[in-house]
Amino acid sequence: STVVAHAGAGSVGCFVAGVARRIGCTTIGLVSTEEKAELAKSQGCDHVIMADDDIAARVRALTGGEGVAAVYDSVGRDTFTASLDSLRFHGTMVSFGNASGPVDPVSPLELAQRGSLYLTRPILFHFIRTRAELLTASDELFAAMENGMAVRIGQTYALENAEQAHLDIEARLTTGSTVLLP
Repeated sequence: STVVAHAGAGSVGCFVAGVARRIGCTTIGLVSTEEKAELAKSQGCDHVIMADDDIAARVRALTGGEGVAAVYDSVGRDTFTASLDSLRFHGTMVSFGNASGPVDPVSPLELAQRGSLYLTRPILFHFIRTRAELLTASDELFAAMENGMAVRIGQTYALENAEQAHLDIEARLTTGSTVLLP
């Protein structure tokens, strides 16, 4: 299967590419600069598309017209329609961010007409509700890292500079994971 990861050089994009590669999937990363394209490729993206391209057309070209099994979209309003148009029949749209603003309401009929698509808006705290679930998820992540899955830390900030970290993320100046240090 093939998946799309928006912000392919960002924290989640790098993570999606690494996990996808480990389970035998192809990843198409969307990025905003040539520098980020190189980083996304080094982190496991098999293909890279510039975010200002015709995303759906490029995805369709890379998949022989079929589309992808899933899109992981952290951008929101500006990319939502292109993300839907990139999906194959029965594909899954994972909308988990609003970098460009919240997505407008979607009719279930819209999903049906585009190929009986699935749409989800996951929230971390629905998956990790208890300390036991947090420990299980952490153990799984660290086991994967011990078995060779890389997690790229692109930059660190002192905790007192958290505001600057947020500004840099919003300005698309970061890559990989951003870590705040005490």
